Amino acid sequence: MFTVRTWAARTSAALLTTALAATGLAAGATAAPAAPAVGPAPAGPDAASASDSPSPTPYQGWNTYYGLGGDFSADEVLDVADFLVSSGLADAGYDIVWLDGGWQADVPRGADGRLQGDPARFPDGMAALADEIHDRGLRAGIYTDAGPYIPGTCGLGSGGHYQTDADTFAEWGYDAVKVDFLCGITADLDPQEAFTAFSDALRNNSSGRPMIFNLCNPVTSPDWGDYPEEQQSTWSWTYAPDIAESWRTYTDVGFVGQIQFKDVLRNFDANARHPEVAGPGRFSDPDYLGPELGMTTEEFRTQMSLWTVAAAPLVISSDPRTLSQESMNILLDEDVLAIDQDRLGVQGTRVGAAGTTETWAKPLADGSVAVALLNRGDRPAEVATTARDLGLHGRSFAVLDTWTDARTQSSGTIRAAVPAHGAALLRVTPTRHDGAPRLVASPPAFTSVGADAVAPTTDLLAAAGDRLTTEVTLHNDGSAPVRDPRVSLTVPEGWTARALGAAPRVVRPGGSATVAFAVSVPAGTGTGAYDVAASVSSGSGRVTTPPSRVTVAPAAPSGGGVVLSRHPWVSASSGWMEPTVDQSVGGGSPLTVAGVVHETGIGVATPSHVRYYLGGACTALTGSVGIDDVVGTVGPEGGTATFDVVGDGKTLWSSGLVERGEAIAFDVDVTGVRDLTLEVGDASDGGYNDRADWLTLTTTC
Repeated sequence: MFTVRTWAARTSAALLTTALAATGLAAGATAAPAAPAVGPAPAGPDAASASDSPSPTPYQGWNTYYGLGGDFSADEVLDVADFLVSSGLADAGYDIVWLDGGWQADVPRGADGRLQGDPARFPDGMAALADEIHDRGLRAGIYTDAGPYIPGTCGLGSGGHYQTDADTFAEWGYDAVKVDFLCGITADLDPQEAFTAFSDALRNNSSGRPMIFNLCNPVTSPDWGDYPEEQQSTWSWTYAPDIAESWRTYTDVGFVGQIQFKDVLRNFDANARHPEVAGPGRFSDPDYLGPELGMTTEEFRTQMSLWTVAAAPLVISSDPRTLSQESMNILLDEDVLAIDQDRLGVQGTRVGAAGTTETWAKPLADGSVAVALLNRGDRPAEVATTARDLGLHGRSFAVLDTWTDARTQSSGTIRAAVPAHGAALLRVTPTRHDGAPRLVASPPAFTSVGADAVAPTTDLLAAAGDRLTTEVTLHNDGSAPVRDPRVSLTVPEGWTARALGAAPRVVRPGGSATVAFAVSVPAGTGTGAYDVAASVSSGSGRVTTPPSRVTVAPAAPSGGGVVLSRHPWVSASSGWMEPTVDQSVGGGSPLTVAGVVHETGIGVATPSHVRYYLGGACTALTGSVGIDDVVGTVGPEGGTATFDVVGDGKTLWSSGLVERGEAIAFDVDVTGVRDLTLEVGDASDGGYNDRADWLTLTTTC
């Protein structure tokens, strides 16, 4: 056990400054806080206690919950353990084999008062399994709940048996314990009291065995109901650093087989609220890594980048035996893992404002700063910051792109072209050494369709047969000129791309140059999304941009009084499940708001985007919006949303806050709009019980 000191609540700028000072560098950042520090003064771990911790840097491992479910066996667990060793994951630090709920017998506690494993699935017992795991050079983790066992609510509970169970886990040889709170909240326990008592038992186990304590209180997150603040997972930061090596900062990162990028961002944002309490031996925990459980490879790479900058524990939730080589490469990247495992133990913070694109920075022990340039949006984008804003001073900086291994030199601008839902993870180090100047190429930006100019976009709706103009901008962020850059465009098979003018002969330090291309979409091209990317070769090496997207859309609606909900959309999303046409989302009920049934419309859960191609052919969109009456059968919590009609990237109409029991009508001028999006937000209170309806949508075209 260690002693904590009370810290005043700090902004991210202060945290960055303090951490950089610890490396011997002067800091001059002007960072915005990741989130307001509210509530009691947070506790912060004493760095001197790190040497006493069983986890001085964020622990790594694998957990059974998502990959094997709740009915796993000793043989399955050991097979995964063997894979951790043979695949190199164990050597890379993923050395904890962690049993989640499901290891226990149907009657979890025997007549002797001790917990017991399922005898059919663990015939040699739980101690023997830990021994087998140790024989492979790995550590063993196990699971329980802080509440009393309540059949039907949780599979096992340690309430009333804390010391017995702590002694048992230690005697069995386990190295880590995850303590849940499903039965704890059902029994109306105070989480701080319960978790503190369990921690005391664990630290004073009869074997004197050091064990990692992962405090897990996800069920009381705001997404699941209106709990008192001190019971919520978002309150754990006020006491957990005193008693645990890690503490969950929000609800689960997803459902089994359904880890979505939006929920990864949600958990990351919640985790970022109180970086001041983390440090060596004590880490905020945004939950597990989710490769191939619902995210794309790019989205998982982003999760890995964000967890790394957050100094988070890295626990694989998938069955690693099934992962692709791409996912394995992400998990095994040495430069990325070195940032997460940095001995300074600082949790990264946001530099600058929140938004679709953001900068997150984590000072490192060698005086460098790890930077995640995050693109939350659905289209590629440039993201940039400066060395000064990162708290670094000097005239020259070495920039390591951890995912591509490219090493370049910058004179102070730290920039990257970032894919949709992507993140560039860079390591920036003050240096006097010259190197290849950092050349960044922007994703191709479409600027016209035929003779009609459009607002530059990397996500264009078009029709078969269209002729497009796109531009690629080159930025030289280094100290030396880039000469004779050669720019080419990669387009889908059958499409053509032709340069409009000559490429620049030189891009001077701190300068930019733009190259334009004409792109032809063949007549007869099928509907769907197509990628267009640029490549640049120069003395700085080869740079390939993230792909921009051209979506060849269904034909635009035509005629008067078109029911838009029955016209094919380009894309549609819903916070859970899928958008439904002419029904409330989730249950097949008629669209009903304030007691009035509407025959046509779209039902969604927040957040949601529904996109249509109008092609500039329509003049008006009418309808109404509201919260579906079906929420009344669920409960009084939640049920709020905001609605926006967006045309060609501009908001044409906003509803403001919409609550239950009212339908709000709109009549929007959409003259000349090519790209229409219907957006629904959660009104900044989470998506719980938010079932939103677009009603009687009618267009005149």
